[in-house]
Amino acid sequence: MARICQLTGKRPIAGNSVSHSKAHTKRRFLPNLVTKKMYIPETDQWVKLKMSAQALRNINKLGIFAYLKKLERKGVHTGVKLNIK
Repeated sequence: MARICQLTGKRPIAGNSVSHSKAHTKRRFLPNLVTKKMYIPETDQWVKLKMSAQALRNINKLGIFAYLKKLERKGVHTGVKLNIK
């Protein structure tokens, strides 16, 4: 699978490693991704997400349901169906 956050869209970026002699060589900066299985009590469902640490912090702050609703309003496709009963 790709190293892309399903919620924020963070992906690897390219840059340079700079040595002491100032020689530049290409390198990749990878996002800090975590795979988590989370329970959404409002919809009574489990979801498995590959998310960045930043998204995990936002979920801890807002709650999983509120964060997914916020992303849905922004038009971000997360791959999670919020089946509200």
